[in-house]
Amino acid sequence: MKTEHFASFDGTNLALHRVGSGTPFILLHGLFSSAQMNWIKWGHAEAIAAAGYEVLMLDFRVHGDSEAPHDPEKYPENVLVRDVAALVDHLALVDHLALVDHLALGDYVLGGFSLGARTSLHAVAQGILSPQRLVVGGMGTAGLGEWSKRSAHFLRVIDEFESIPRGDPAYFSMQFLKSQGVDRVAARLLLQTLPDMDLADLQRVAMPTLVVCGDEDRDNGSAQELADLLPDATYAEVPGTHMSSVTKPELGRAIAEWLAQTA
Repeated sequence: MKTEHFASFDGTNLALHRVGSGTPFILLHGLFSSAQMNWIKWGHAEAIAAAGYEVLMLDFRVHGDSEAPHDPEKYPENVLVRDVAALVDHLALVDHLALVDHLALGDYVLGGFSLGARTSLHAVAQGILSPQRLVVGGMGTAGLGEWSKRSAHFLRVIDEFESIPRGDPAYFSMQFLKSQGVDRVAARLLLQTLPDMDLADLQRVAMPTLVVCGDEDRDNGSAQELADLLPDATYAEVPGTHMSSVTKPELGRAIAEWLAQTA
């Protein structure tokens, strides 16, 4: 495992974790998590790398080993999409010619879990990135078209952080933010940059796509419905809820198997 840092489009310092070699796979984590928590700790990155991929895992701003600025100007709309585009530019500048060619030709995989999946779909639907294949984990239609409702839950967690009682539906989210050491000032700024998506824009996501979700995960609405709206999607279920599915080996295995089938 190798970790490096680079400056995003606005100078914010972001962390990138790498493992493996082969076709590039840009893999993005979930909200208030990190590459370490979603992809490295449970072995998913190694499973994907073993299938012949260089797994390139970004820590979003405000997450993991990346910077969490407090300046509101560092949070334009869809800032995370711009960070992923900056990562692609960084890779093209610093890496060997083979990787540059992969990126230039769209011969790479893009994907993520939850917020990472949402960011990937926004980037493709807006025509900012054009990967050869796409992986969408832990995401359904509500997490795209009704994000403002989901965001309101986390804004409440931040605003009432010290007073949420045990048993409150927001208590578990508060505990997770605390365990991850999330900077709440920066997190609040970030949450306000994430717009709802017009689900009609999913028709622009034309590449082969894996939609993979826990069989008990309804946090972001229906993943099956999302798969049905995409032009070329395969739907797969793995065991678990939104939080537990990323801790089980079946998630990494499902991604690696689909990659092998669609190579």
